[in-house]
Amino acid sequence: MTSQRRGIHLDQSELLCKKGCGFYGNTGWQGLCSKCSREENQREKQAQIQEDWALAERLQKEEEEAYAKHQKAQPQPSITPFSKFEERKTKEKSSKVNTVTKFFTPSAKTSKKDAPFDAGSSSSPSSSASRRSSVDSDHATREFIDFLKPLKFGREVFKQCRAFTESMVYKRDMGADELSESVQDFYQNLSDRLHTQFKGSSEHVESVMDEVEKYMMTRLYKEVFCPETTDDEKKDLAIQKRIRALHWVTIEMLCVPVDEEIAEASDRVVKAITDVIEMDSKCVPKEKLGCITRCSKHIFNAIKISKKEAASADDFLPTLIYIVLKANPPRLQSNIQYITRFSNPSRLMTGEDGYYFTNLCCAVAFIEKLDGQSLNLSSEEFELYMSGQASPQWPQPTGASSGSPGSMTQRLDLLAGLGDRQEQVMVKARQLESDLIDWTDEVEQKVQSVLESFPPETQNPTASTASGTASAAASAIDSDNVENEHLPPPLQPQVFAG
Repeated sequence: MTSQRRGIHLDQSELLCKKGCGFYGNTGWQGLCSKCSREENQREKQAQIQEDWALAERLQKEEEEAYAKHQKAQPQPSITPFSKFEERKTKEKSSKVNTVTKFFTPSAKTSKKDAPFDAGSSSSPSSSASRRSSVDSDHATREFIDFLKPLKFGREVFKQCRAFTESMVYKRDMGADELSESVQDFYQNLSDRLHTQFKGSSEHVESVMDEVEKYMMTRLYKEVFCPETTDDEKKDLAIQKRIRALHWVTIEMLCVPVDEEIAEASDRVVKAITDVIEMDSKCVPKEKLGCITRCSKHIFNAIKISKKEAASADDFLPTLIYIVLKANPPRLQSNIQYITRFSNPSRLMTGEDGYYFTNLCCAVAFIEKLDGQSLNLSSEEFELYMSGQASPQWPQPTGASSGSPGSMTQRLDLLAGLGDRQEQVMVKARQLESDLIDWTDEVEQKVQSVLESFPPETQNPTASTASGTASAAASAIDSDNVENEHLPPPLQPQVFAG
């Protein structure tokens, strides 16, 4: 069994972050967890900033040197120090006047601060008026407000979340990585402040962050799911086409320990397929992860029912691959990328949601790289199946090994033998049809000869007797009517004079 699974087996250490921090890694973060990935990105950005700063200083220095040389070559009219002082004072004075004017002028921010903490305060200003509102976002807003009302700092949390979601409208042209980083930074900063408010109570912080994610992602779903700046849609079509081309993969090829002949196990398989398909209908990353978790639990139950024992990790991954191949979930890559970019990072690093999501990413990566060796097939067989020229459901000769080099030749010989056998059957069928026609002609001739053997006179008395019987029957029609002589005479025609 171990040799059969050489292409599917996945060591559990491969699910963890490459940095060795103990959290689950993710293919979208190059095998790192969200925490290490963010730290790595920040280090790269700091290094890039330093390089840009050094380049800017060098360019500025070169520009100053060039300017100094130009000034020496072309003398400029002198400006007195007093005129420079007057110019600077004028600029400072105008700046102070503008600052004081802005301070005393009532603004939208001041009115928002004094607004009551209710559903009316969630109405969007002109900046978000262009964004299409939906029933889901309004419902999420009301639920978020109701959740925050009992909290002492609920008003401040709501104001920050609303301001952030409205500011995201102006970031539609940003790349997906920049959008993700902006959201993740907001999550991190808000989580740090909540830990201070709750004095380190992780459960309360997680419950608030779950509601924050639900509110923000419901409102931002149309803007951040499969954005136009990415190739997510192209990847969706590619994986969908790939899964469709692998429709011939059987449960035996993947060494899936599920017996679909058992009604209860088959029902669990159907429920797992339904859950992974339902993932696309959800808007919140947590709800999408919930679909993956339910799907995975149905898989474990199906394995347990089939094996009569608890499932192992080596049983789970090939079964998950089989479920994904059967379901071919819509927009699979877009959903994975959406969860990776905008889910609460702590949820992907630990817990069952993070574990099952990491396994799903591994299953998709396996499907993308699936080859004949992974399924214990030769490369020739794999290509024939992928092109549709052959199917694994066709019969195999006894003793033929699907992975042996001569198996394909043996199958072709078998097909040739079946063709010859079919031709022989057709010849026999035509011979039987000819024999049946000859037998029918022979029977007809015998019947005709028997009829002709009777003399003609034996037939006439029968006919005359039949005609006499018919006459007698016709004359005795009214024989049973005893009242015939009492019938009135027939009517005679009469002529009346006009």
